[in-house]
Amino acid sequence: MLEYAFLTFGSLFAIVDPFAAVPTFLALTARDTAEQRRRMARTACLVCAGVMGIFGLLGPAIFKLFGITLAAFQIAGGLVLLLSSLDMIRAQKSPMKETPEEFAEGMSKDDIAITPLAVPLLAGPGAITTSIVQVGRATSLPQKALVFLSIAAVALISYWVLTVAADSAKKLSPTILNIITRLMGLLLAAIGVQLILSALKLG
Repeated sequence: MLEYAFLTFGSLFAIVDPFAAVPTFLALTARDTAEQRRRMARTACLVCAGVMGIFGLLGPAIFKLFGITLAAFQIAGGLVLLLSSLDMIRAQKSPMKETPEEFAEGMSKDDIAITPLAVPLLAGPGAITTSIVQVGRATSLPQKALVFLSIAAVALISYWVLTVAADSAKKLSPTILNIITRLMGLLLAAIGVQLILSALKLG
């Protein structure tokens, strides 16, 4: 259970990666006060947890509807994580998280909490896929409960990261953020490979 908890939390936190969202969050809220930034961060993290939780619950029904096996979806999920991790290791903004069009739309909005901050910056395709895969891999009720607890924990930590960023925007070092993002990318690559290897054993 402990190993499963670490793998679940690690994969979800690495793919959500709130540190990578900080530069965009600050750029899109440059004209807002620290209080407004905190409010948007709170809303975004609640929506992020809700989206990941709902897709985690609907995962089995999606598998049945399209006739997809867990092993096939797990391999697809592993590949998505690997693609995301490559951009993170190079400290580049992944198109899977945010396209230039979405960034431009965000710049023109007064409140960016739901989009693009919650979706797709935090709860992007990779995070949604990982939620479905982890719920699908759970073989018992306690393991499934761990997945949803991990989603809640990731959302809570993401809120803390964004709140700290909102309160100390001028003190944040881009270099430190890039280092953290690269470390998260390395962890994510390893998790992606592990998911594929586990799926091959299932197949």
